[in-house]
Amino acid sequence: MAVGKADEPVEIFKARSDKREYRRIVLQNSLEVLLITDPETDKCAASMEVSVGYYSDPKGLEGLAHFLEHMLFYASEKYPVENSYSKYITQHGGSTNAFTSSERTNFYFDINADCFEEALDRFAQFFVKPLMSPDATTREIKAVDSENQNNLLSDGHRVYQLQKHLSSKDHPYHKFGTGNWDTLEVQPKARGLNTRQELLKFYKENYSANLMHLVVYAKDCLDKAQTLVQSIFQEVPNTNRSYSPVTDQPCKSEHLQILVRAVPIKQGHSLRLEWPIIPDLTHYKEGPSLYLSHLIGHEGEGSLFYILKKLGWATSLSAGESGGGHHFSFFEVYISLTDAGHEHFEDVVALVFKYIHLLQQAGARKWIFDELSAISETNFHYQDKSSPIGYVVYVASNMQLYPPIDWLVGSSLPSKFSPDIIEAVLNDLTPQNVRIFWVSTNFDGNTDSMEPWYETAYSLEKITSSVIEQWMEKAPDGNLHLPVPNMFIPTDLSIKTVSNKMNFPVLLRKSSYSRLWYKPDTLFSMPKGYCIIDFICPQSRSSPESAVLTCIFVWLLKDYLNEYAYDAEIAGLGYWISGHCSGFEVTVSGYNHKMRILLEKVIDRITNFKVEPDRFFVIKELFSKQYQNIKFQQPYEQALYYCSLILREHSWSWNDECEALTNLEIDDLVKFYPLLLSRTFLECYVAGNIDSKEAVSMIQHVEDALYKGSQPLSRALFASEHSSSRIINLEESKNYFYAAEGLNTSDENSALVHYIQVHSDEYIKNVKLQLFALIAKQPAFDQLRSVEQLGYITSLSRTSDAGVRGLQLIVQSSVKDPRYIESRFQAFLKTLETQLHDMSDDEFKVNY
Repeated sequence: MAVGKADEPVEIFKARSDKREYRRIVLQNSLEVLLITDPETDKCAASMEVSVGYYSDPKGLEGLAHFLEHMLFYASEKYPVENSYSKYITQHGGSTNAFTSSERTNFYFDINADCFEEALDRFAQFFVKPLMSPDATTREIKAVDSENQNNLLSDGHRVYQLQKHLSSKDHPYHKFGTGNWDTLEVQPKARGLNTRQELLKFYKENYSANLMHLVVYAKDCLDKAQTLVQSIFQEVPNTNRSYSPVTDQPCKSEHLQILVRAVPIKQGHSLRLEWPIIPDLTHYKEGPSLYLSHLIGHEGEGSLFYILKKLGWATSLSAGESGGGHHFSFFEVYISLTDAGHEHFEDVVALVFKYIHLLQQAGARKWIFDELSAISETNFHYQDKSSPIGYVVYVASNMQLYPPIDWLVGSSLPSKFSPDIIEAVLNDLTPQNVRIFWVSTNFDGNTDSMEPWYETAYSLEKITSSVIEQWMEKAPDGNLHLPVPNMFIPTDLSIKTVSNKMNFPVLLRKSSYSRLWYKPDTLFSMPKGYCIIDFICPQSRSSPESAVLTCIFVWLLKDYLNEYAYDAEIAGLGYWISGHCSGFEVTVSGYNHKMRILLEKVIDRITNFKVEPDRFFVIKELFSKQYQNIKFQQPYEQALYYCSLILREHSWSWNDECEALTNLEIDDLVKFYPLLLSRTFLECYVAGNIDSKEAVSMIQHVEDALYKGSQPLSRALFASEHSSSRIINLEESKNYFYAAEGLNTSDENSALVHYIQVHSDEYIKNVKLQLFALIAKQPAFDQLRSVEQLGYITSLSRTSDAGVRGLQLIVQSSVKDPRYIESRFQAFLKTLETQLHDMSDDEFKVNY
């Protein structure tokens, strides 16, 4: 229960497994607060959501709301030392961040529970009396510009801004929300505006307590948490500003029935079809977009993606509601196309509309809605406990959108089947309303327009419904049909009785083929399990060719399993297969009721693997593009790669693997597969709501499939083949410098990775390194990013690689070269060394 303005009980619906307590209060300044208490937590957290975003940016000051978000971190009247808030959070085991979206800005942090009161007071000053000094203003405009520089080569940012660009210029959806040096410094100054004064004005006009929603996650009881919040946040000014959500539609008739060809940065082809719709928020209990995304985005047999994949035209598909506001939204279908799919663009579009037509003819089906509702209810009541910081952000984001009873639920529990509402949204997905964005590097040099903020090249043409209907007549049918009932929905959610309440995993079983580590759930009481099987295969990385073939094998396995396992994923039972330096790993996790069924199917696919030629070439094409797109990684990512390549034993360069891929054919994988599994050891871990006998039985089944029979697929490893991953031992007091030219000549950023190898894994040394990193992290960020403005991406962190601990600085900059950044880091280390020597015992104790 919660308390309203007049102390009336307000119900807040929570999961059956949720032991936390909740209370809603409204302060005298009209700030609405949700208090959460969790006696078991070691971290406390808070999130403040302000109902203003970049839609409210004044014309000619694009990015002002985002810039204000940055500025509030600097200092306040009560805590005037610059960056003292972030320093305090970091020193006490916490983290802090914020984000600005179209109609809201969210600030959040977490911290060790015993330091929460002071942290919350420091946090509250963002909204009471922040200081925004002229010097900090200039520096943070540069930080915003640096952030924008990092986004310029991101295809996700580029296409999204293009979608917004091709909407009504008078609608806030059209705006550029990030901001840059030009919009926040050059243009305002040219018009005689003082950006800082505009910032203060924007803050005063928009940051009002009645437009804020606060979530506080505390360890103490509700009464104590309430007293604390009231004493601190009552000071937040309330100007009684009214909230005015955007109600107009961003797309007029001229923005519909369009076909846009755009040029991306990365190699590849993609297709987006979007339609303006009424937001699900309006009918969140009926969930029309959730229902339609489930069907259009389905990947089982007979689905749209299944047919596109079978034809060799697509490698992924997603569907659902995307970007918008309270009163407008879009339904989007996104498809990653193969080269063949790009050539059959008209057929792909036609198949999308054929599937939509199928749904229109079928009408809304109650059994499908009921199945979705049942899955959603199970997932809600048996959800894993999220981190406090993630939870407060999620709930604060819901408070403005939903009544208090649904703050914890949001739109995740559709419960009212309404065919009329579902079909109303479905009937909006027509050729008359569609916006098609066709993105491909093949269009380079064949466009006639340029989006102004990201300079994305594009061309636009109108496309009539009659043209799409002609495409539909010519396109293959492919036997599209609705999904069948989901066999993986769990019905046994009982909790196993654990007689031996062990605190740590134990070695339950050992053979020449495997080791099984086991840990039953003694803490969470959830009907879920977790099974990891690590296939140690010495042949997996013996050469660049074997490394690439192992990756293709893993991808093909996932490709073959996709239709079967998709229902399991929907029902809360997932699987992953991933390659690593010693072989590959299979993970199955989720509701334990039908976990073994899925695991046995995965193992069956591994032991009865066959190379399907058409899928081999699709995956090879996908890999080829991934290697080509490596050059478009951010410079700091490239630098991290080179660092890893130098340090790791048995690692192969991108160039070697790419060259190996070019020459690989089907027969190479046919011959490699039995070699890969010819010698294998299984390192296994089973945990959760699974008893020890079942755990042993599961792994025994895997052993039998691999090692038993008249012609076993695998044999045990020789003793000498049990090798461990290693990295190069760097000599003490010796420095190594590796310079490499950035792979993307269009990227103005450069990067430095400064890696310090410290020691092999050892408890006491690990604690000392952790303490050093804790002390150094915030000062490094403050000096190198905030004061010297070397780059938006700046971080200092610990590393662990093959059991060797280290310290790593990353800086990406568009204003200084790596040698200069290195010199500034060395200067910082000298200053830090002096500070450590001069640190008092009291200051030292603050950090631990």
